[in-house]
Amino acid sequence: MTARIFAYIIHKAGVVDDTAAELLAAAKKIDPTASPTAIVVGPGADVDAVCKSVSASFPEVWKVASDSLAYPNAELVRQALVKALPQGCIVLVPHNHFGIDLGPGLSIKLNATFVSDVVGIDGVDGTNLKVVRQEFGGAVSAHVRCNIASGAVVNVRPGAFKPIEAAPITGVVVDKQVGPLTARRRYLTTIMPEAGDVDITKEPVLVSVGRGIGEKDNIPIAEELAEALGAVVSCSRPVVDAKWLPKSRQVGSSGQTVKPKVYMACGISGSFQHLAGLKGNPFIVAINKNPKAPIFQVADVGIVTDMLEFMPELANKVREAKKVTA
Repeated sequence: MTARIFAYIIHKAGVVDDTAAELLAAAKKIDPTASPTAIVVGPGADVDAVCKSVSASFPEVWKVASDSLAYPNAELVRQALVKALPQGCIVLVPHNHFGIDLGPGLSIKLNATFVSDVVGIDGVDGTNLKVVRQEFGGAVSAHVRCNIASGAVVNVRPGAFKPIEAAPITGVVVDKQVGPLTARRRYLTTIMPEAGDVDITKEPVLVSVGRGIGEKDNIPIAEELAEALGAVVSCSRPVVDAKWLPKSRQVGSSGQTVKPKVYMACGISGSFQHLAGLKGNPFIVAINKNPKAPIFQVADVGIVTDMLEFMPELANKVREAKKVTA
């Protein structure tokens, strides 16, 4: 393997996103002997803090500091990366909202192959990178060969690769100058969502319901289980779209990003948009009638059954167990 591998690091207010460790694991799937390079872009103060944090796991970190990058504008970031990155390299980018905006255009600018929403990597065969993508809402896993002779931009699904446990290192931080950056679009303002009755981002245990809950009248079933577990009810987008629960309870790329210790996915298929809202490697329990639901591919425990029958039974067992230990 001769192509150099770079990982684009997502960060906010100086805090590194969980996807940084996942991209490192993905790079090792491409080439176990690789020494991937992290690339961090943003304004000066934030970038310095992020580079220091990332250098504990990446042997080399490229810092691209510019006041123009204070807001993550993909048009500006593409310009910066094209100036900094070498031809023929492989760039790993998280497949989130920003990565979807950044990746395709970056591949064109680099004259490189682009592949999106990668959930698995089977290594390299000659000049072909073998990856796995999910099609038709996760019903089909497609095994794809990508020609990487002229490089590649690979959008990696958040949560698809478990971080590698390794001792901290002291990586080298390299300052990369990219000169002035200009864009045709500009940042105006950020509109924060209204606060809900509970903050699901701070809850250690979530009972999350999806389309499988059936109707609004069944929401109390999930609430009873959550009460027994000392948890809070959250949901996927279809439940919010149906107005069964407020937007503040939604987990996913268009909702809240949560980091619970335990996440119960009840009647949730497991689309990448929903899983993008799960961070921190929680213990996932999936309950779904469809044994082929994508959620089972990431779940620690999978239960194939009717959630409306299972949840009351589980709630009763939890209450009984509490009585015994009281």
